[in-house]
Amino acid sequence: MTVELKYLAWSIGLGIVYVLVAATLGTAQRGLPWNVGNRDGEAPPLTGAAARAHRASRNFLETFPFFAAAVLAVTLAKTGTPHTAIGAMAYFWARLVYLPVYVIGIPYLRTLVWAVSLWGLLQVLWALF
Repeated sequence: MTVELKYLAWSIGLGIVYVLVAATLGTAQRGLPWNVGNRDGEAPPLTGAAARAHRASRNFLETFPFFAAAVLAVTLAKTGTPHTAIGAMAYFWARLVYLPVYVIGIPYLRTLVWAVSLWGLLQVLWALF
């Protein structure tokens, strides 16, 4: 298995962690009856760490399909290089750091970490051109 595919697998697991953290903090704020109910009507707005976890989860889900597609394309095209391996690693590790940084609420560091994850994704993508 290539390094890129290994980090894709780890990123899938990380995506599940993002969803679980957002769901757990959202349930803690909205209450278990809301979470297990039909959720009819307007959802009570999330605030603080729960809102940030929700936004972080959405952000992960916005970038992950591009990362997954790039890794799969590089693997199928057999165009992997040390740069694509480093890019896949950078994407994963930056996304790992991104969740706690965003939930804690460190604005400039959050943006820097996001930029590193984007750089990693682009490293993988560039191997296809």
